Amino acid sequence: MQRLTITALALAAAIGQPAKAQAVDVPAFTLPPSSQLSAEARSVLARMKAESAPEAIAGDLVRQRAFYQQWNDRRLAEMRRHFATNERRDVIAGVPVAIVEPKAGVAPGDTERVLINVHGGAFLWGSGSGALVEAIPIAAVMQVRVVTVDYRLAPEHRYPAASEDVAAVYRALLKTHRPENIGIYGCSAGGIITAQATAWIRKTGLPRPGAIGTFCGTGAPYSGDSPYLAGPITGGEILSTASLPATLPTPYMAGVGGKDPVAYPLQSEAEIRAMPPTLLLAGSRDFAVSALTRAHRRLTAAGVSSELQLFDGLPHAFFMWPDMPESTEAFRLIARFFDRHLGRRPR
Repeated sequence: MQRLTITALALAAAIGQPAKAQAVDVPAFTLPPSSQLSAEARSVLARMKAESAPEAIAGDLVRQRAFYQQWNDRRLAEMRRHFATNERRDVIAGVPVAIVEPKAGVAPGDTERVLINVHGGAFLWGSGSGALVEAIPIAAVMQVRVVTVDYRLAPEHRYPAASEDVAAVYRALLKTHRPENIGIYGCSAGGIITAQATAWIRKTGLPRPGAIGTFCGTGAPYSGDSPYLAGPITGGEILSTASLPATLPTPYMAGVGGKDPVAYPLQSEAEIRAMPPTLLLAGSRDFAVSALTRAHRRLTAAGVSSELQLFDGLPHAFFMWPDMPESTEAFRLIARFFDRHLGRRPR
């Protein structure tokens, strides 16, 4: 029987005992699907498991990219069944992008607004169809133009390549849009890059965007309980290390120290205070969710307008799967957040 080691702080609080900074052994048990899940979500979770990456491709970048290209192609076909958009390829400031608009046209109140999407994919893949998977539902639901950035990928490129690419697109959009009318959002690696790029934009002296969304990842290393819990409860890898690394374990961030305030902006008090309104969103069974909850507390403590939206029982990047009401709800939350905050003057 497998045993999972986690910190005892939350458990001690729950049973009314003094918390001690020590590890505890948790007996293996069967965790049922969350009672909050829709019937559609339960069905999608089974499909997620069936489409998990095979262990045989671990460490083989060529095969991983091929696998996730096909995976993203399937998600894109699903998005197109739900949402009607027009897409076109372009190059902005030397950076390849896709521009996505609702087929019925941008809403009259959103003609002066634009969103920049930063796709996920472990910093290693996700260009093309993966980027469209994130851009299409928000463009359609909010009825706004979304520019999704095909930033330079690792391991061929390293930090701050993606931040430079996002900032270049942002700088170009500033020629036609006020900064408070531009939002930036991304999921997973894209959520991390969104936070990093926002700090990079500040470093280069550009005005900050009107609002950002960091979903399933943010500008800080992984922390807390979720990296240990997510694997066993979602069928993934069981993390056995006694402590988490102080930096993100990815070739993209190799050699970058954890105290770099632009690389890890939600570790820096100065960068936190400078953040625009921020939406953090994830499933409760996401390995990054503890980092998001901590980031939300830090933003709130600094007086930054921020929201944390957690979906119980759902895993990492769950809203890449549109065939469930929880994803629809997430898209609407994202659209409403940007609708509330874009156009406001910076504080």
